[in-house]
Amino acid sequence: MANNKKNDAICAMEDDFAQWYTDVCRKAELMDYSGVKGFIIYRPYSYAMWEAIQQYMDKRFKETGHENVYMPMLIPQSLLQKESDHVEGFAPECAIVTKGGLDNLEENLIIRPTSETLFCEHYAKVVNSYRDLPKLYNQWCSVVRWEKTTRPFLRGSEFLWQEGHTVHASEEEARAETLQMLEIYEETAKNLLAIPMVTGRKTEREKFAGAEITYTIEALMHDGKALQSGTSHYFGQGFAKAFDMKFLSKENKLEYVYQTSWGVSTRLLGAIIMVHGDNNGLVLPPRVAPIQVMIIPIQQQKDGVLDKAYELEQRLKAAGIKVKVDAGDKSPGWKFSEAEMRGIPLRLEIGPKDIANDACVIAKRNDGNKDTYSLDENLETTVKELLDTIHEEMYQKALKHRNENIRKANNYDEFKNIIETKGGYVKMMWCGDEACEVKIKEDTSATSRCIKEDEEPFGDVCPICGKPAKKVVYFAKAY
Repeated sequence: MANNKKNDAICAMEDDFAQWYTDVCRKAELMDYSGVKGFIIYRPYSYAMWEAIQQYMDKRFKETGHENVYMPMLIPQSLLQKESDHVEGFAPECAIVTKGGLDNLEENLIIRPTSETLFCEHYAKVVNSYRDLPKLYNQWCSVVRWEKTTRPFLRGSEFLWQEGHTVHASEEEARAETLQMLEIYEETAKNLLAIPMVTGRKTEREKFAGAEITYTIEALMHDGKALQSGTSHYFGQGFAKAFDMKFLSKENKLEYVYQTSWGVSTRLLGAIIMVHGDNNGLVLPPRVAPIQVMIIPIQQQKDGVLDKAYELEQRLKAAGIKVKVDAGDKSPGWKFSEAEMRGIPLRLEIGPKDIANDACVIAKRNDGNKDTYSLDENLETTVKELLDTIHEEMYQKALKHRNENIRKANNYDEFKNIIETKGGYVKMMWCGDEACEVKIKEDTSATSRCIKEDEEPFGDVCPICGKPAKKVVYFAKAY
């Protein structure tokens, strides 16, 4: 099967997973480096994947009443400093503009690391009455966080994302919004990206700066490390009080709004690569793949072969399938390898013998299986069914990997042994004390990924300090 052999253009993931990841990013033409560290070039293939994510999620945002807006890139430094926890959390990562042309600015400007403060300033102006609520805004943009250690798609100084910011008249409504957006993220990961997520609440140490509660979706990569893939925050009235966001209630009383914030980024592209990829390169979920079917003509110089390839392309396009003919002058073997490297879900081979038999050969990228199919009127339906099958197979494979890599530790020695020898998620009882989190990170480099409030406790003592414990927490090494 195709995914058991090795493409010599990339490092084997078993030998050096980090190098494998870098090789795939470059060889599959996902990105290029620019002259500024951490500011990558999104090449057409990766940007098309991001566009597919945008389109899918934007539809769901709008179905749930959200509207798109755009806020300025630059934030006055004084505005960022209005919420103390928020500025403390982001200060080390801020890129600061100090000059306009050749002149020093009267006040430094921050290139947005996130836009809470801008939304707050705006909402304070436009929300006056309960009739103005809720305000459900979303923004697609890039942000800048000056990272010391960068990796394409996973941790960049500039990255693309969406950030939703909403204000509500009641705590209940805001909390419901926070959980609704978490569900949309989890559903997107499953139904678009074929990635199963672990969901839960962040600890106080790991939550977003300025939030009361942060919920997270966490994906497990092929190497056993976790990747925070999206977050949804309940702010309560913290920002509202800092920015004086008040409204006149139905009872004719001035009250502070309740606020949420939520976002996912191009980290999802990194998740796709590291959850599904293999030693031949990318393995793309069909619904996010820029090309779902690559048609490769065999002996294309012979009469009728290219014509038939383009005829099939038009048929599949008309059925809403993303398809392309590779009519280049390279050999079929080279084209097969290239299609595998780029993770194209289906490869359709058509040559003189196939045409004579009114058939074609279709190979699946995810498992290498291939078979002969008729070119009759059912071809379009067959291809769509194959794409759906691939999505489900990829999801089930990733789910199996995730579930097999969730382990329970009843004592600290067992915890450390699992983290060091097996990786993945390790669940353990926890007292809630930040000092225990710090010790775990110092001892093992693992961090708390989320509190699992939906799981039954399996002990009543924290293995770190011996204090009473009521929370089940998932820990893992993470990107």
